[in-house]
Amino acid sequence: MNSKQILLINDMAGYGKVATAAMLPILSYMGHPTYNLPTALVSNTLDYGDFNILDTTDYIRGVFPVWKRLGFKFDAIATGFIASERQADIVSSWCREQAGGGTLVFVDPIMGDEGKLYNGVTPATIKSMREMLGVALLCYPNYTEACYLTGREYNAGGVSRDEARSLLCHLRKLGTRSALITSINVDGQPSVVGYDHTADTFFMLPYTEIPVHFPGTGDIFSAVLIGHLLDGEVLQKATRKAMDAVYRLIDANKDNADKNRGIPLEKYLNLI
Repeated sequence: MNSKQILLINDMAGYGKVATAAMLPILSYMGHPTYNLPTALVSNTLDYGDFNILDTTDYIRGVFPVWKRLGFKFDAIATGFIASERQADIVSSWCREQAGGGTLVFVDPIMGDEGKLYNGVTPATIKSMREMLGVALLCYPNYTEACYLTGREYNAGGVSRDEARSLLCHLRKLGTRSALITSINVDGQPSVVGYDHTADTFFMLPYTEIPVHFPGTGDIFSAVLIGHLLDGEVLQKATRKAMDAVYRLIDANKDNADKNRGIPLEKYLNLI
């Protein structure tokens, strides 16, 4: 199996297994050389309620010319947290250039959950994430993020299958070729819904929720999903495998005393 070189463009937490700190060990374990470009340095997971953050936009602006001179290339790029509108412009422009050369771009438009935006997320952030979707092979917002991206109303009670399909269609209008929506309640069932542009098919994958919260589970989902896609798996099967991996990891750690630090992945990579 040929390994693929992947670049993670996401924040880096000093304490806690989220974002880059969660994705890098998983993709490496799956056999893909993994590199990183931090969009922000964060002292710890935000779930602790107190944190320090450093926007790295100026650093990023200086990195791309160096990489160009050195001839660095990546088979895939996965973007996550984007710290500012200025940063989004720089990153999306570079990703568009790389996509033109055949690089696959995966976008996780991290903005909010449970009907609300995260602290610090502004209308400019939403605009920036729409820009990112314009260069994406695949995006995978949660239901809240999908609503903000498309301007659709969030319904705490969930949606019908037709409404879920319509939401996917609106995401595709923003430019992404394939799309998933995670953490969406469809006809009373927690699900992931998706559209695969290679097969021109829609699908719905239900799951069972474990009533605990860990930060970083979305990043785990993203890493496992991308790892299987880079191995040549079709989108629906890769999505199911990512969902199952997240379930196993949460189930194995559901009694952890300090859940705010995320799942201690190094002990559980065999469950992926």
